[in-house]
Amino acid sequence: MIQILLFYKNPILHTTLSLFLAFILVFFKIPILFLYAIHTYIHPDSLGQSSNGVRAAAASGLDGYQNLSSKTGAEIKKRNKAKEKVDFDENNAQIFRLKLDEGHLQSRLYCDQYCVAFTISFIALSCLLLHNYLNVSESSVGVWADGVFVPILVAILGLAMWFMLLWKITFERSASRRSEKQLSVVFGVVGVFLGLYIFSGGASLVLDFNFVSVDGFGRLFIASLSGCLAGFLFMPSAKSARSFWIGTDQLGCNLSMITCGWFSRMVLYVNQILIIFASLLWINPLAEIFVNSNYNNSKTASSVSSKFGAAEKLVGNVGLLQSDFSKFRLWCLLVSSLLQIVALRPSLQMYLNEALLSWYQRLHASKVPDLDYSRAKVFLHNHYLCLVALQFLAPPVLVLIFLGLSQIDGHSFKSFPLLCSMLPCSPFVKEVALFMAWWVTFLRAIFSSVFLVLHRHCFLYVS
Repeated sequence: MIQILLFYKNPILHTTLSLFLAFILVFFKIPILFLYAIHTYIHPDSLGQSSNGVRAAAASGLDGYQNLSSKTGAEIKKRNKAKEKVDFDENNAQIFRLKLDEGHLQSRLYCDQYCVAFTISFIALSCLLLHNYLNVSESSVGVWADGVFVPILVAILGLAMWFMLLWKITFERSASRRSEKQLSVVFGVVGVFLGLYIFSGGASLVLDFNFVSVDGFGRLFIASLSGCLAGFLFMPSAKSARSFWIGTDQLGCNLSMITCGWFSRMVLYVNQILIIFASLLWINPLAEIFVNSNYNNSKTASSVSSKFGAAEKLVGNVGLLQSDFSKFRLWCLLVSSLLQIVALRPSLQMYLNEALLSWYQRLHASKVPDLDYSRAKVFLHNHYLCLVALQFLAPPVLVLIFLGLSQIDGHSFKSFPLLCSMLPCSPFVKEVALFMAWWVTFLRAIFSSVFLVLHRHCFLYVS
């Protein structure tokens, strides 16, 4: 009995870890706690102007709601009743802030999908991390003995779940504009053709990837995945850019209830910089600067370098070894993904504060403001909170899963005949999975940077 347990210790450890994490995450409701105490905003119930519903709400505070009205109740009552009657009711110029708790979050759309995605992703990443610390050698007897099938299957399940969720939330009817959906389709088609061009070797001089052994159906399949990701990540990047724009107070509104604190602002800045930096590490002209290709030929390099200028002397003669640089790139992808998860709560708070900013702008836009648009915006941002949480969580989780799959040896996938019959196993594990991790980061960097530039030059604006 002990020998059997020792022989199958790896799958037993993976299964035990998965079940334990599933129990902990579900029992303690960790996905809900991750979003706990984020501030959201609602308008008071103003159905029936003759009733005193608004006044009662403002007076009682709605048990946990904080009144953010620009006019106090006393100031409103002191208005001269002899003035000409206008169509605008100042009682409607109020908004309430509350901290989200378990009951509020569970009533939001896509809350169940968010909890399931959070749980499966956490389990998949934990199994991939455990696999790196277990002693799995090529001499292991069968796929059942080394236990590698558990992290592979859970990771593939997680990827399939995320692709289906992203497809569903991208084309959710009221969650985004029709033009945004159309642009997502356009970028998806462009991503497919760009993927085919990359995998055919057209970008071999620019990108530091080798796809020689990937051909035929493999190229078409991976190019299709690349196109899907390009379409799916368009709208999350747009929302992330707006959250960054508001959180770092690029508008110059100087309103503490809308912008981030100093720590969250620093996280947003470092997160954006690190995403761009990590995506550039696979661009060959830039990657060559960080690699010391003449490490073993220092004497020859010193004699030849005298013929060139100072800039030419640096390229290839300073930096890291190729093996160290490869590890450095992986660490940059890992840290940037973890930092995106850290920045998820500030970004989500800024998404909700965008509705508050819209209400504030329209409240002070004229003497008789029209608050119908801001009411709808506050409702929709509040209603689709968990959907946006999924959009913000998807890119870093996808990068981490692909990065984990890239660290699994090719011989482990050979235990899956069906998969190896469709795709070459070793390149899929090492190059393709790593490329997909970089591709997600690259798309996030490109889209968010373009949106920030458009905001900076006033082609786009937050309202």
